[in-house]
Amino acid sequence: MIDLRSDTVTRPSEEMRAAMAAAEVGDDVFGEDPTINRLQALAAERMGFEAALWVPSGSMGNTIAVKLHTEPGSEIIIEERGHILNFELGAAAVISGVVARSVKSSNGTGHLTWDDVGPAIRKNPPYYQSATKLLCLENTHNFAGGSVLGVAATRDLCENAHSEGLKVHLDGARIFNAATALKCDVKDLVAGCDSVTFCLSKGLGAPAGSMLVGTSEFIEEARSWRKRLGGGMRQVGILAAAGIIALEKGPGLLERDHRNAKRLANGLAAIPGIKIDPESVVTNIVIFDSAGAKLPVAEIVEKLRDRGVLAIGFGSQIRMVTHLDIADTDIDVALLAMTQIVG
Repeated sequence: MIDLRSDTVTRPSEEMRAAMAAAEVGDDVFGEDPTINRLQALAAERMGFEAALWVPSGSMGNTIAVKLHTEPGSEIIIEERGHILNFELGAAAVISGVVARSVKSSNGTGHLTWDDVGPAIRKNPPYYQSATKLLCLENTHNFAGGSVLGVAATRDLCENAHSEGLKVHLDGARIFNAATALKCDVKDLVAGCDSVTFCLSKGLGAPAGSMLVGTSEFIEEARSWRKRLGGGMRQVGILAAAGIIALEKGPGLLERDHRNAKRLANGLAAIPGIKIDPESVVTNIVIFDSAGAKLPVAEIVEKLRDRGVLAIGFGSQIRMVTHLDIADTDIDVALLAMTQIVG
């Protein structure tokens, strides 16, 4: 099957498998796993932060960050399609006891500007209203089609948020995709944020795991919350060995995924009944509208599966994501399948 559902479906390379088999391990709950310690040091250095913590998933990393930056009954501000708000089972409310104030991006990119954020802040509210404590950003923005938030825009949001007494957490699950698209150092892209999560198991190709980075004090607290949430894993160096390879080599492979996504978008735009602006596709996520095809999305997705192509449908839209396991020729097969179904 040509699996375009997500870049989480990548399989570990032979190099990763060999590294996992040979990994030097210890008990990470005691801080004694040398391979996870190396990965955490590498992640902190790569992102320009003091410290880092491996977590089983990006959702856990986001949950911990929200918990540490807020207090029960306070508010977070997040773009209305943000992953933390829509795809983490209400963890911010359940674990942190916070209210999410969703704000619609005014520029159509899915990314907030300070003009969007400023009016939504409750800095010194009356006693019967919640105070805003945290601004949550996302880069790339998953359900805005993998759109990117640039260096200047991120810094502007961080500086203004800090001036209002807010912390800033960046859900950077695909931050290396953003840095690749913008041709910038990932350190510059996260500078000013108080904490960042990024995923090792999406475009970078590791079988599991995400990193949470921040100050040394923040990460020390995060370690306790990881344990409290059930994330204290023992000889996790087996997974860290793959994560090290993903972090060292994965970013250099992302440009091909972006080229395939652009070619996919251009091909889809030429199919009658499909609506997509190929210029909006700058990373590895392709979201298109199939309402004009006069076929239910579920039926299109089912017919794609019958032709050996997996995709995800929601509403009138379909999402396809390119990744390490997608060859150039797979794009041709996917486009032919869509043409046969819709055209």
